[in-house]
Amino acid sequence: MPTDYHHGVRVVELNNGTRPIRTIETAVIGVVVTGADADAAAFPLNRPVLSTDIMATLGKAGDTGTLPFVLDAIKDHGSPAVVIVRVEEGATMAETTSNVIGGMVGGQKTGLQALTAAKAQLDVTPRILGVPGLDNQAVTSELASIAKMTRSFAYAAGQGETKEDVVAYRDNFGDRELMLIWPDFQSWDTIASATRTEWATARALGLRAKIDEDIGWHKTLSNVEVSGVTGINKDVFWDLQNPATDAGYLNAADVTTLIRKGGFRFWGSRTCSKDPLFAFENYTRTAQVLADTMAEAHFWAVDKPLHPTLARDITDGVNAKMRELVRNGYLIGGSAWFDPKLNDKDTLKAGKLMISYDYTPVPPLENLMFQQSITDTYLVDFAKQMAA
Repeated sequence: MPTDYHHGVRVVELNNGTRPIRTIETAVIGVVVTGADADAAAFPLNRPVLSTDIMATLGKAGDTGTLPFVLDAIKDHGSPAVVIVRVEEGATMAETTSNVIGGMVGGQKTGLQALTAAKAQLDVTPRILGVPGLDNQAVTSELASIAKMTRSFAYAAGQGETKEDVVAYRDNFGDRELMLIWPDFQSWDTIASATRTEWATARALGLRAKIDEDIGWHKTLSNVEVSGVTGINKDVFWDLQNPATDAGYLNAADVTTLIRKGGFRFWGSRTCSKDPLFAFENYTRTAQVLADTMAEAHFWAVDKPLHPTLARDITDGVNAKMRELVRNGYLIGGSAWFDPKLNDKDTLKAGKLMISYDYTPVPPLENLMFQQSITDTYLVDFAKQMAA
């Protein structure tokens, strides 16, 4: 009791018990763009800006640089939250690359680094990252680093004129937070009244957010119809039943490609991970979502008195969340437990508590096989079948 003596009646409120755990918001896009004629007040250079109405934001995006085209690609799949960082277009591509990568100027982060300030500035964390049209090797390398730092996932263009070039380029990366995509889409440019190249990565950002909202983060980008495109800018041979194709060659090298089958689609679910445990896009995103969900949901528990009831409440809460995720199809299984070996008296005395949990993500059905055989079994009762 805070005060022992009292002449009367007091009620001491006990707030023990499990707390509901809310899954973090995953359908938040983060982009770095250029746009010299964009509204400077709406898009101040090197400052993260939050858009929750793509159509309204497009009206201030201007007509040049990458900004209007990136927003147009995203809006074809809905109107998700988008954190936008506009950078200055340099006199050369090298200067633009430096501006995109960014750094620290006058105590403020610039370029890609400014995406890490979104939480403090806007109270949102971008989980789907891209720099469409500007993602050369240097930019993609930094983009992957930012994704790792913020537990987000990045989509970048595979660089090269041929599939062999792109597979060679893929060897520059080993990040589980990165997916490479090649080639690009085509779409109709209403300003030029002609077909133009449409960055596939911009469409990936919008589609990824839509899948998160409509299905969930456990579904990969692959084999979902892409909106607003009219073609593919490179010839990619694909056949559903033949592995010896251009698409098969790219997918085998962990490069997602584009196909046309009931509309235009991304084809491929693999990351650039060196670790096979995170070979699939949704494996990485599941790990990220669980880590941040469990951490953010237990802010309330920090600095609470470390009684056994607190440890039990936390464990029970995590198990309840795991059951919910399994029930809704986001996980195959998962459970949490208190391990006494990891929580000896000295550890607990130091104010440290370790709750262990494991999980099994949902594998994508990448390779469906049927076994077909010919038989004469169904001829044995031929006469009986005639009489039926």
